Amino acid sequence: MHGLTTTLPAWHTASHSDPTKSTRNDRAALGAHLTACPQLHRHLLTLQRVATSFHGFVATRFVSTLVILALLFGLGYWAL
Repeated sequence: MHGLTTTLPAWHTASHSDPTKSTRNDRAALGAHLTACPQLHRHLLTLQRVATSFHGFVATRFVSTLVILALLFGLGYWAL
């Protein structure tokens, strides 16, 4: 099973190596925002990680998942 890796956000400015278009304050503010943003939305990020993990589990076992779902629906229909 693949482990989750956490990395710091990577970003690039659109100044194309022209130092006059982005100042040190701009880069510092952007870095602070990118660091704080995941902390503000950690519940959504956790939900996204769970959904990605579930998708990976189901995608690798697609046929088995379809068979199990068909059996569950069949048993439910038979029980009614």
